[in-house]
Amino acid sequence: MPLSAKLLLIVLDGVPWRNWRRLMGNLEGWVQSGEARVWKMRSVLPSMSACCYASIHTGVPPQVHRILSNEQRFRVAQPDIFSEVTRAGGTTGAVTHSYWSEFFNRHPFDMVRDIEYDEPGGPITHGRFHTMTGYGHANQMTPSDVDLFATLTRLALRDAIDYGILHTCTLDSMGHRFGHDCIEMDHAVAVMDTMLAAFLPQWREAGYEVIVTADHGQTERGHHGGREDAQQDFALYYFGPAKGPDQDVLLDQLQLAPTILTRLGVAVPETMKAKPFLE
Repeated sequence: MPLSAKLLLIVLDGVPWRNWRRLMGNLEGWVQSGEARVWKMRSVLPSMSACCYASIHTGVPPQVHRILSNEQRFRVAQPDIFSEVTRAGGTTGAVTHSYWSEFFNRHPFDMVRDIEYDEPGGPITHGRFHTMTGYGHANQMTPSDVDLFATLTRLALRDAIDYGILHTCTLDSMGHRFGHDCIEMDHAVAVMDTMLAAFLPQWREAGYEVIVTADHGQTERGHHGGREDAQQDFALYYFGPAKGPDQDVLLDQLQLAPTILTRLGVAVPETMKAKPFLE
């Protein structure tokens, strides 16, 4: 039985609320035209990348799924978006950092076996991953975002995925290197927004609802992980027909997984306690 909708989740790692709203002119233009809506969302704690990745997909806090730092990696035990979509007969796709494969398919990540796979039984039906091996302050080791956007689009068009996620660390890496109040960061965010502009209309024309958001924020000195608005808060843009709360409502990151499953028409597991924010 087909799912009731199709949805793509775009996660731009490490972009604070302030930089979304002032620098993402393409996304803001869709909001201004009425084609999209935007809210502020707050991450879990710790506001570290791996912790947030696991919470985005399971809808439970790090204290439950136990991914408590970037160094802790294992296959999480709780139901997640991939597992529930494939259980319902849907097809999933991921174009992400390899952590997502480790958390939601198998651990440890084998570079040859897992860099790219097509596994009809899922939970990730079509996986395309990058590792950022060698990453450091002076060497970002991130793929071009336009390549990632194109790869997700190919999975959507060729394999008719019902749910797909794209995750890129470019802006997080730039923020760690330069901070978020500088010429370099202004330019990097604008480039990301421009690259995204080329693909958003294609995704919508292909029948997908689209969510564009982050995993956490980042300070002007390039830090995240702690409890602070700049570290935890980011924007969430939604393209689609569903109704949501007033714009001034602060969303909880734990609401994302049950919201996506609800939009797809997939049963929400009991482990996901947060209320969906789209109807």
